[in-house]
Amino acid sequence: MPLGIRRRGRAILWDVSRPVGGGNLDVAAPAEQPKREAPGPRPVLGLDGLRGLAALYVVLFHCWLYTFPGYPRSTAPGWLDGLMFGRLAVVFFLVLSGFSLAIAPARHGWRTGGVGRFLRRRAWRILPPYWAALAMSLVIAWWVVSPSHYGLPTAKSILVYGLVLQDMVTAPTPNGAFWSIGVESELYLLFPLFLFVRRKFGAALLVAGVTIPVIAWGMLAPGANPVEGANGLTAHLAPVFVAGMVGAGVVVASERVRRLPWGWFAVLAALPVLVVGVVRGSVWTVNHYFWVDLAVAPAMTMLIIAVATGRPAVLVRFLTTRPLRSLGDFSYSLYLIHLPIVMAVIHRVAPHFVGRGLPTFWFTLGVALPVSVLGAWVFARVFELPFKRNRSWKALVASVRA
Repeated sequence: MPLGIRRRGRAILWDVSRPVGGGNLDVAAPAEQPKREAPGPRPVLGLDGLRGLAALYVVLFHCWLYTFPGYPRSTAPGWLDGLMFGRLAVVFFLVLSGFSLAIAPARHGWRTGGVGRFLRRRAWRILPPYWAALAMSLVIAWWVVSPSHYGLPTAKSILVYGLVLQDMVTAPTPNGAFWSIGVESELYLLFPLFLFVRRKFGAALLVAGVTIPVIAWGMLAPGANPVEGANGLTAHLAPVFVAGMVGAGVVVASERVRRLPWGWFAVLAALPVLVVGVVRGSVWTVNHYFWVDLAVAPAMTMLIIAVATGRPAVLVRFLTTRPLRSLGDFSYSLYLIHLPIVMAVIHRVAPHFVGRGLPTFWFTLGVALPVSVLGAWVFARVFELPFKRNRSWKALVASVRA
């Protein structure tokens, strides 16, 4: 309780229950009871854990992909075939990105707080680690291992990937994982427009306005299944991003809505997609990612909603364990830098120690996986977390000096 002391005949109250600023006591107004600040919005727990697991799955997918040739036909032991759907982990990233970005606007009437401010903050958060990873990827591509069968990166690659234009312009890639950064960057540009539609016309019209043209485009393609290239994916993946955005409305929904069994809804929504994938096989699934992405997005959204509402409690406790929270904290760095490391181990190191196939896979898990995680942890502390924790150059410089 407050402790009263007198100075020069006036009572001064000290609030000893809430130290701030390095443990200093918070001085309240003279002769008045200290005012309690209104509690801020409840933090959404578990999202970092989901982000970390998705990034880890992408690493495992690439360990699998570059060890066993023949993709999308699997030449690996059948019990490893669950690792071949790395594309869906990236789709999950996009759903989770839409959800995470929309939480604050949902709490403030679906407003961004300023388009320019939003875009500057996104650039500040995303570009510095991306450019650092681009430089690292170019060095490894030119002097260690080629990043793809399309050839070595060129000056055009530096320009295209440096300006994050890879979803619009084709150029030899320095890092095969960078395709999604181009997609997400374009979705950031569309995000204020999506919020405007959500605010003015509602969630149903936003979902319909983004999804129906994509479905129509898909149906009009030869065989009703568009053949996807290395770019031009933003239009197709916009609906999964919007699904996450709309799902973020749960943070301001009534308690009745929040208590719905979202986890079971996610299972029920995922079952038809899973059954079709099992019946038709992995090759069909990979060749029909255009439709699979759209079909699985509702299940992914409801899974995120379930975690955001604290259920199932066992899963939330698991996702909020310290290792997973830490992994989620630098998951972006892990996604950015892991692939050159995995390819260098598979193509330059493993052949000197083990045979092809399963021995190379185990060797890659034992070497490339921990090196990628540890490297990403260090990389994040230099190129990502300082920009995540400081919102301006002035704050960043002050933090470094401190």
